[in-house]
Amino acid sequence: MIRPQRNAFRDVIDLSGIWRIRFDLNDEGEAGDWGAGSDPAGTHPVAVPGSWNEQLAEAGFMDYQGAAWLQTDVSVPTSFEGRGIRLRFDSADFSARVFVDGVFAGESGPAFLPFEIDSDRLVAGRTVRIVARVDNRLSLDGPTSGVGMEQYVAEGRVRDEYRPAVRFDFFPYGGLNRPVWLTATPMGGIEAVRLRASADGTLTLTAEAPPGSRIRVALADVEAEGLAGEPISLRVPDVRPWSPADPALYDVVVERLDALGIVADRIDLRTGFRDVEARGHALLLNGEPVTLKGFGKHEDGPIRGRGLDLPQLVKDFGLLDWTHANSVRTSHYPYSEDFLDFADERGILVIDEVFSVNLDFRQVTEATLAQHRAAVEALIARDGHRPSVIAWSLANEPGYLAEPEYRWRSGPYWKDLFGHARDLDPTRPLTHANVGYAGLDDPAFEQADIVSINRYFGWYQAPAQIERAVALLRADLDAVAAHGKPVFVAEFGADALAGQHSTSPQLFTEEYQADLIAAFWAEIQAHPACIGGHVWNFADFRTAQHSRRVVLNLKGVFTRDRQPKRAAFVLRDLWKDTR
Repeated sequence: MIRPQRNAFRDVIDLSGIWRIRFDLNDEGEAGDWGAGSDPAGTHPVAVPGSWNEQLAEAGFMDYQGAAWLQTDVSVPTSFEGRGIRLRFDSADFSARVFVDGVFAGESGPAFLPFEIDSDRLVAGRTVRIVARVDNRLSLDGPTSGVGMEQYVAEGRVRDEYRPAVRFDFFPYGGLNRPVWLTATPMGGIEAVRLRASADGTLTLTAEAPPGSRIRVALADVEAEGLAGEPISLRVPDVRPWSPADPALYDVVVERLDALGIVADRIDLRTGFRDVEARGHALLLNGEPVTLKGFGKHEDGPIRGRGLDLPQLVKDFGLLDWTHANSVRTSHYPYSEDFLDFADERGILVIDEVFSVNLDFRQVTEATLAQHRAAVEALIARDGHRPSVIAWSLANEPGYLAEPEYRWRSGPYWKDLFGHARDLDPTRPLTHANVGYAGLDDPAFEQADIVSINRYFGWYQAPAQIERAVALLRADLDAVAAHGKPVFVAEFGADALAGQHSTSPQLFTEEYQADLIAAFWAEIQAHPACIGGHVWNFADFRTAQHSRRVVLNLKGVFTRDRQPKRAAFVLRDLWKDTR
């Protein structure tokens, strides 16, 4: 699947704007033919991209979990005549079924990743009604375990203290949170591209197009030709390897030639040439050790929720530069392609994470593994050409509930999943984020190339005891270092309420957050097996309501509106000279 673009052969229309939404409180929309569209009198306006939650809080939908039907009317230009016309959704939270003029046309794949819709009703010169049934509930057997109402009650306190009912500590926004596009592409055009670009200047590319299609690849005055479905290789002399210090990007042109050798389709990509390797206790970028210093984040903001916010992206990357951070994990789902554009351009290293959070092995089935594999496939297909993506993270905190099933069921599961990811992309290290409840001998560590751990000593354990917290961290680092792999502290930190201060160690104060982060960073730097750490979190973010949160998770070193807390200044000083 190729990102929408406009050139002499392709065209695209952005369908962002005000759509109408109808909430399906009783799950009656499918039977009631809501796919044909609804009378505006029974709907609400909603901005796309954007989450429905805060936009329609006053109408009672802040915490709504369920189906909602979003609709808009689209006029297909006559200029699209003779080309393949499709809808592309950059994502739907968490799933969607799409109807065109009342006829079911297709559904989404893995959450947070793009999908395309074909329909014979998408005809040039015609106005059509697009309806998307979006559902922000999770299935019980998905790679991110959902919570059924019967379980919500049966699990007592653990689940009943969260509203909406979720297994993770961020908000389950619903909606079309990234753009929707109407695209026109040549018949028999290029459908997908996979490429690898190494620091020695070698690029290998495979294009999917009709069998027998002739493909030409060009960049930096070098060209090569071959057939669709077969690897095409070329080498760029005197290449500038991509790195945080020099994020050199190269424009790649991929063309399909017709029988006469005339260009019939073209796509443009950017990539960078670089190598990444986990070797011993080191992470090597272009053969040199690199220390990861940065953050876990969330796509989250006031009013728009998880909706794409380009001004905030600009601000966030400015703040990453200001703190001297060099890396981000896309916790806990694939971020927008716009985010990755910035990362490629600004030299930010990315651990790209699939949407699998707190996977409950009491609920794992064959369907779970199949969905998890599909999510990994879609993520690698979308982001595999990105130089900023240096590792794939296949899960966050599985075994979070310390369920006994994790010990005896997860080994074969991880062997299959990590093996599948490695077959798809052998050039990048693989990891997952371990929670302490899963143990220091987490079965996933055996399969991972980087051993990543989330540790909140000084907060959830040993609160307000920084010296003891550091000792506990050191003990865990020593234990997981025995695996003989690079060790990464994927999450650490503490909540701080902006403006709260104290001269002694007090939870929720800016001083305590800053002091704990500084102490952990010193231990991370000192440990010979540790390749760095990510502070949790970059900025405060909304969570489901429960007694440990005052509206937001306050672990950000910036507030939700991006004002710095004391810890941001401390990190800026700590990281300014870190290689």
